[in-house]
Amino acid sequence: MSPSSSRQIVIQGLGLLIGGAGLVLLIGGARLVTLGGSAYYALSGLGLLVSGALLFRRQLAGIWIYVGVFVLTLFWGILEAGGDFWAWVPRFVSPFVLLLAVLAMLPMLDRGRWSWGKYGVLATVLSVGFAALGIIMYETPGGPERLTENRPAVDTPGDADWVSYGNSQAQRYSGLQQINRSNVAKLERAWLIHTGDLPEDTENNSYGAETTPLKIGNRLYLCSATNQMMALDAATGEEIWHYDPNVDKNWIPYTAACRGVVYYESDLDAEAACHARVIEGTLDGRIIAVDAETGEPCTDFGQNGEVDIKTGMGDIVPGMVSITSPPSVVSGVIVTNHQVLDGQKLEAPSGVIKGFDVMTGEWLWSWDMTRPDISIAPPEGDYFTRGTPNSWTVAAGDDELGLAYISMGNSAVDYWSGSRTEPENTYATSLVALDVRTGRPSWHFQTVHKDVWDYDLGSQPSLFDFEGSEGTIPAILIPSKQGDLYILNRATGEPLVDFEERAVPQGGVEPDERSETQPFSRYHTLAKPPLEEKDMWGMTLIDQMFCRIQYRKAAYDGIYTPPTVDQRWIQYPGYNGGSDWGSVAIDPERGLIIANYNDMPNYNRLVPREEADRKGWAPREEARGGSMAHGAEGAGDPQAGAPYAIDVNAGWRMPVTGLLCKEPPYGGIRAIDLDSGETVWDRPLGTARKNGPFGLPTGIPLTIGTPNNGGPLVTAGDLVFVAAATDDLIRAIDLRSGKTVWQDTLPAGGQATPITYSVGGRQYLVLMTGGHHFMETPVGDQIIAWALPDDVSN
Repeated sequence: MSPSSSRQIVIQGLGLLIGGAGLVLLIGGARLVTLGGSAYYALSGLGLLVSGALLFRRQLAGIWIYVGVFVLTLFWGILEAGGDFWAWVPRFVSPFVLLLAVLAMLPMLDRGRWSWGKYGVLATVLSVGFAALGIIMYETPGGPERLTENRPAVDTPGDADWVSYGNSQAQRYSGLQQINRSNVAKLERAWLIHTGDLPEDTENNSYGAETTPLKIGNRLYLCSATNQMMALDAATGEEIWHYDPNVDKNWIPYTAACRGVVYYESDLDAEAACHARVIEGTLDGRIIAVDAETGEPCTDFGQNGEVDIKTGMGDIVPGMVSITSPPSVVSGVIVTNHQVLDGQKLEAPSGVIKGFDVMTGEWLWSWDMTRPDISIAPPEGDYFTRGTPNSWTVAAGDDELGLAYISMGNSAVDYWSGSRTEPENTYATSLVALDVRTGRPSWHFQTVHKDVWDYDLGSQPSLFDFEGSEGTIPAILIPSKQGDLYILNRATGEPLVDFEERAVPQGGVEPDERSETQPFSRYHTLAKPPLEEKDMWGMTLIDQMFCRIQYRKAAYDGIYTPPTVDQRWIQYPGYNGGSDWGSVAIDPERGLIIANYNDMPNYNRLVPREEADRKGWAPREEARGGSMAHGAEGAGDPQAGAPYAIDVNAGWRMPVTGLLCKEPPYGGIRAIDLDSGETVWDRPLGTARKNGPFGLPTGIPLTIGTPNNGGPLVTAGDLVFVAAATDDLIRAIDLRSGKTVWQDTLPAGGQATPITYSVGGRQYLVLMTGGHHFMETPVGDQIIAWALPDDVSN
């Protein structure tokens, strides 16, 4: 083939590529215009179509028309995106790459004026300028130091413990400061152990351990994904005992998760068996107590060391009822809540809350919100009310007040409310303070009225002392999935900071069922402004255009847009938060809240019953069956017994590249002044190193802000430790500035909350790396400890 023939093929091939892209943009852009969207895509598509046709005919004008389209793109992008780095990616990266390719045709079509050397200089200048602009626009996460005062010395015991899931008062705070902002960069791994609890198929699994260990004395106590309990030496990681309750894998619900265990020490003789005990809830609905010293079942507790919480619930399909969070022990009472598998059927098992004696396992009381006449068990042959809201996350408790604080979820069918009773509408998506003596509500505070968005309270509430005009008040902080933070008097439920009932969108499939107002916190919200068309994203202009079309076709009027059946509707924030089960941390010394959060929309549709039946969407009626055996939660849930099933595009992804339709960031972490509710710093959390188009990791270490699950830990060393993101890293963040000051690569996903403790005068940082199928991170069974080298820590 002659050189001239080769040049002709190259030029015509580029012309076909540009013309084809132009045709797609022209057709899609015209559709976008008819939906009321931007005219840019149709105009640029027309320009590219002409450019491509001219290039195919080997005419020089094709080059300059493309240059004109690129200049138009530049001005349009500046008007829409301003200086937002990630917003520039679809608007300029692929057009710029094509620009370099088009300009490379100059030496072929205009050899009298352009040589390859001139093109090389031009391409270099443009590339360097484009890269420099990107570097200038990209902001390293963090901000100015606003916390400049020195922290007073804290007299922390040499062997500090981590006593409960969220540590003291569920604040996820430690007064240890041996590891601090000046030496954290020297952290190194002290030990790593494996629990041995992994799925047989690690590529197609439902595991996500989410475990936060406890540290008591010189031991760590924890559970694996399927409830195997173990005690480890806190200094070496060496296993001391291991107890397997033999949970049948058929009972795994959406996720095999065990977020933690409970430690309880009684007034018995210290030498007596089970004087100190470790308690857990299991995926098959049992409460198990074992001796903290030996790991042997406590025979004085229930039947051979266990009680079954499913008693009185009627028929239960394996996996429909499970305990994924540690129960709470308040004033000697084990308060048990449980998960009921979402989206399956109206007649799902009850969300009843129960209380058991911590020493004997005696069933003390039950709270069935629709049948307050039932004190303990329903009459023989009867069962607790089916389909009532359940509480699946970690509760908190106040021994002095004798109150257990239960974060309630929704009724069995999340996205349809037509058959809910008045008690369900009262207590769903509420924080309920139960009196542990009677099992009856002392007070409650509802964060969403008639919730049809799966905005159940997923976070553990935190306790702290609120300094008000009348002195110190015992307070409780509620983080919500919709992003609002509420502060209440934990004795009375009275709000201590302002909130308001604000009008929200109406309509949808049940217009008479929608509340005209919803409560909005005036203290602080993690929610971002409503989405706009320009917030749509992609790797190229074509992806972005298709996401814009989806945006314009959907029903969306801001937060609380009602569910629709004739078209998709946008739910923003999505059901993963805002704040989810990782909760927030409170630094009581600095007066700060540390909150990592998600910033993701869902793209939803109610599916008529007949259509769902034709698709074969049926409730889970056998082990590992039903619509939730694979895929994201809510992606094709039957909601049997309701007029509609639900289909949730949880990440709102493009069908081809798999990229998310919303512009980054998709998650962040924020420091909030506890007194005023003002933001101190806010930054994206997570890099793009493990994410990319077509599910392929890019390896790019730029901070994009990824979805995250797992909570933060804050310490007196002016540090925040957090994993949670999808990039399989654990970070130390400077509390003063929000900047990352240390990180380590994890062997699996870090979807858990880290802890810190000291033993033998040495401070350790510990994290479970269990991974998570929903977060698409690698599954693992590692417990990892970090510490400073001896020459630094001493």
